[in-house]
Amino acid sequence: LFVMGANRWRGENEWPLARAVYTDFYFHSGGKANSSAGDGVLSQEPPREEPSDGYAYDPRDPVMTLYTPGGQHAPMDQRALDGRRDILVFTTPPLEEPIEVTGPVVVKLWAASSARDTDFVVKLLDVWPNEFLQELCYGIVRARYRESFDKPSLIEPGRVYEYTIQVNPTSNLFKRGHRIRIDILSSDFPNFDRNHNTGGDDYKEATLQTAQQTVYHDGARPSRVIFPVIPL
Repeated sequence: LFVMGANRWRGENEWPLARAVYTDFYFHSGGKANSSAGDGVLSQEPPREEPSDGYAYDPRDPVMTLYTPGGQHAPMDQRALDGRRDILVFTTPPLEEPIEVTGPVVVKLWAASSARDTDFVVKLLDVWPNEFLQELCYGIVRARYRESFDKPSLIEPGRVYEYTIQVNPTSNLFKRGHRIRIDILSSDFPNFDRNHNTGGDDYKEATLQTAQQTVYHDGARPSRVIFPVIPL
């Protein structure tokens, strides 16, 4: 495997790595985690009583996928999206010691929507000291498929669900002084097709509706990302 950040190839005996320590990093905020200018924090401290965060997802104005003409293979700087209010941003302070994350990444997201069906997208990013914003991997859940791809079921508007979002596996050494960042949003277009938020057939209907999304991170609903941390 190739370890980004360390910029080196490394041979291993299994996948996922047996020595990985699965570590929870929790979402925190004062209710204003919208955009990189918000108050969202990512830390290993479990949440207590905290306000939720919210944003409006409008499929007429989706968050665009940033990539080169050759595709998504290059580490594109994501700062062009940083002013958007429909992205919740949770970031660690600058790391005092490096952290290697290698393996499958999972997000447990407690969220509600005003829609009968919607999407939640997760991005894992490495924030460099010079503010270069490197996207490492992403994942998505379409609410109707939260339990099964074979038996989809719509959600109840306003009800809080716990979503398990499988993020693409990665291998990255977050160096000292870098920050680990998680973005929560509801579109990544055209990487993923837009959810119309109607609960209907997104491939046939032309109706587009705005959904009000709410993300919870408190003691009873601890939204978090689970990292496979490799001891250094």
